[in-house]
Amino acid sequence: METDSLLAGCSGDYGCSSGSEQADGPGGPWGGRAGGAGSRRMSYSVAGESCSVERDTDNDLYIQQAVVFIEDAIQYRSINHRVDASSLRLYRCYYSRICQWALGLTIAVVLLLAFVERPSSLSLSSDPRQRSPAWEPPCGFTESMEMLCLIIFTLDLSVKSYLIGWEEFRKSKWLMGYTVVLTFSTIDWMLSVSMECDEKLRVRRLLRPFFLLQNSSLMKKTLKCIKRTLPEIASVILLLALHLCLFTMIGMLLFAKTENGEWELHFRNLTNSFTSLLVLLTTANNPDVMIPAYSLNRAYSIFFVTFSVIGTYCLMNLLTAIIYNQFRGYLLMSVQTSILRRRLGIRATFQVLSCLGDRQAARERVRVGAVLEVMSRVHMKSYYRAAITKEVQQYGQAGCMDREQFSKIFDQLDKDRIKEHPPLPQYNSPVLQRLQDVFSHYYLTILGNAVALANVVCICTVLVLNSEKSTTERDNYLMEIINLCFILYYLFEMCVKIFALGCRGYLSYRNNVFDGFLTILLLALQVAIFVTFSLSSSDWDPSSPSVLSLWEMIRLVNMLIVFRFLRIIPDIKLMALVASTLLDLLKNLRAFAGILVVVYYVYAVVGIWLFEGAIKPPPEMSVLSNGSMENITSNFSMECGTYEQLGYWPNNFDDFAASIMLLYDVMVVNNWQAFMEAYSRYTTEWAKVYFVCWWLTSSVMWVNLFVALILENFIYRWDRSHSCSVTDVERIRYETSVQLMFREKIQEPTEEELLCQLHQHPHLHLHW
Repeated sequence: METDSLLAGCSGDYGCSSGSEQADGPGGPWGGRAGGAGSRRMSYSVAGESCSVERDTDNDLYIQQAVVFIEDAIQYRSINHRVDASSLRLYRCYYSRICQWALGLTIAVVLLLAFVERPSSLSLSSDPRQRSPAWEPPCGFTESMEMLCLIIFTLDLSVKSYLIGWEEFRKSKWLMGYTVVLTFSTIDWMLSVSMECDEKLRVRRLLRPFFLLQNSSLMKKTLKCIKRTLPEIASVILLLALHLCLFTMIGMLLFAKTENGEWELHFRNLTNSFTSLLVLLTTANNPDVMIPAYSLNRAYSIFFVTFSVIGTYCLMNLLTAIIYNQFRGYLLMSVQTSILRRRLGIRATFQVLSCLGDRQAARERVRVGAVLEVMSRVHMKSYYRAAITKEVQQYGQAGCMDREQFSKIFDQLDKDRIKEHPPLPQYNSPVLQRLQDVFSHYYLTILGNAVALANVVCICTVLVLNSEKSTTERDNYLMEIINLCFILYYLFEMCVKIFALGCRGYLSYRNNVFDGFLTILLLALQVAIFVTFSLSSSDWDPSSPSVLSLWEMIRLVNMLIVFRFLRIIPDIKLMALVASTLLDLLKNLRAFAGILVVVYYVYAVVGIWLFEGAIKPPPEMSVLSNGSMENITSNFSMECGTYEQLGYWPNNFDDFAASIMLLYDVMVVNNWQAFMEAYSRYTTEWAKVYFVCWWLTSSVMWVNLFVALILENFIYRWDRSHSCSVTDVERIRYETSVQLMFREKIQEPTEEELLCQLHQHPHLHLHW
C-alpha cells in the first residue's frame, strides 16, 4: 500500500517516541495531560522520516494535503484516502464540480431510461381506451446509452477504489455492493443484446436506483437512520396488526350472514373483512363500510367508531410521534458523525501545516502565511473564505497559531450566512434626500400590497361578472384598461424603490427581484397587446387573427398579476416563516426526496412486472350499457365505487409513468381500495399484498417521516425568528442546513477521539 510522509516527529526537548515507546499516561492510551511538568506529548512519525523544511516539493505536498483536508472538512467527507501528490490531484479532479455534475447527469440518464424503454411512456395519454401507440425505441438505442452509463459507473468505482485503497475498499459495504450491481447489470445487459431486446424481464432496472443511493453520503446516512428506526416502527405496526385482527374477528362474528348486507359486502370472509377494516383505518371507505349495518341499527356504529378512534386517531398518531422522536435521535447521531469528519479534517490540516515551520512550530504551531496560502487554494464559498481569512489575519503579528486558535478560525464554517443589504445611495440635494426617505419607508410596501390586493379583487369581480358570457361577449377592453392602470403603478413603485435603495440594494431583496421581474414581464405583455390589437385594427376585436387572441393575452396577464400577489408573503411574519420552511425543505431534505425516488422507482418496476396489461377495457365500451358490460367478462364490474365505474382507466401499470401516478394515488389513500380491489379481481388475491406493502412504505412510514422533519424544521426556524420583527427577517437571510439545525445539541469530539481517528488512518501510519 502506498504511503507518504505526512506527519513526522521532530527532535529536541520533546523527542519523537517510537512505536515501542507509546505513552500511557493519565490521559489514556493516547498520551498524557496537555501541559504541566512531567506530562507527555504526542509524537508522530511516518516511515522513519522527519518533517523536512528544506525541500520545496515536500512543502508543496503538505500544502496540497492541507487544501484537500480542508475541502473534506467543508463537505463532511472522510479523510481516509491516499495523500500522495498524484492521488491528491486525482482526488480533487474527481470531486470537482464538472466531474460530479457529469456523474449526477449519468445517474439521471440511467434512471430516465425507464420512461423510454418498453413499455414506453412516450404517449399523450395513459388511458388504454384512447391511448395512441407509444414510440418504441429500436433495439440498441437505450442499450447503447445504458452501456455508456455503465462504463462511467465502472470508471467511478475504479477511481473511488484506488483513492481509498484495497483495505478500505474491502471494508466498504457500499462499494462492494456497487461492484456487485455493476457486474450483474453488465451481465443482464449482455443477455438483452444477445436476445435482440426481446427479453421478458430486465432485472437490472430494479438495480438502477442503487446508483443514486451510493452517490450521496447524506442519503446513505438517512437510509441508515431509517433502518435503525424500523424496530420502533415495527412495534407500532404489530400493534396495528393486532388491532386489525381483533376487530376483524369481532366483525365476522358480529355480522355473520346478517340480512343487512354488511356480511355480503364487507365481512364475507377473512380476507374481505381484513381488507375492509384496513381501508377504514385510512378513512378511505368511511362511512361506506358502515352504512349497510348502520341503516338498520344505529348501535352498529359503536363498532366502527371504536375501531377508528383506537386505530386512526390513537395508534396512527402514536406512530407519527414515535417516528418523530426516534428518527430525530438517529438523525442527530448522523449529524454527529458529519461534525466529527469536519473536526478531523481540520485537525489533520493542523498536523500537516505544523511540518512547514521550524522545530518548535512543528510541535504545536502553524505559520499564518501557510494558512493564508492554503485558504487561497481551497475551493469554497467566497463569504466563508473571506470570514476565515479575516480571522487568520488577526494573528499576523504573532506570525503563528496554536492548535486551539487554528481550530477556532474554522468555526466560521458552522455559522449561518448573514447577508447584509448594501448601503443606501447618498444624495446631496435635500429634496432628493426627503424623497429617498419617503420612498424607502415601509409604508410604501404596505401601499403596494394594498394596490396588488385591489388588482386581484378587480380581476375576481370581472371574472364573476363574465363567468356566464362567451369570449365574444366579454368586455376585454375594460379589463385591459384596468390592468394597464395597475401595471403603471407597479412600474412607478419599482422605479422609486430603485431610486431610494439603489440598483444593487433593490436587487438584494428577493421579493423585489420577484416583483420587478413580473412587472417588466407584465409591461412587455401590455406593449405586445397594444401593438397587436390597437395599431393593427381600429377596434379591439377578440377574434382578430393573431398568434394569441386578446382574451388569451389578457388571461395570461391576469394569471401573472394573481401570481404577483405572492409578494405579500415576506411582509407577514408567520407566512414568511412557513414559506421559508418550505424552501428549506426543498434545499436540505434532498436526501429524503432521493430515497423516495428510489422507493417509487422500485415499486413501479415491480408493479409493471406483476400487473402490466392486467386490466383491459372491453371494446366499444362507450356504446354498451351497464348490463351488457357486466356480461363481457367475469372480472368487469360497474358497481358504485369500483375501478371501472369511477373511470380510473388511466391509472394502470402499463408503462413506467402511469405506474408512478398510480403509486402516488395510492399514497394519498383517497379511494386506494378501488385499485387494490380491481387488481385483485383481475389477477389474484395476492395482489393486495403489493398495495398494502406500498401503503405501509409510503403513507405510513414516509409521510410520517416527512411530517416529523417538517415539524423539526419549523420549530427550529420558529425558535430563531420568534424575537425578530418582520423587518429583521427581511433584512437578514439565513442559509440553514441539517447540520446547523442540530448544532446546539451536537457534542464536540474530544482531542483524544480525533487523535485516535488520525492514528487509524489507513495511509498515514502514525506511530506514537
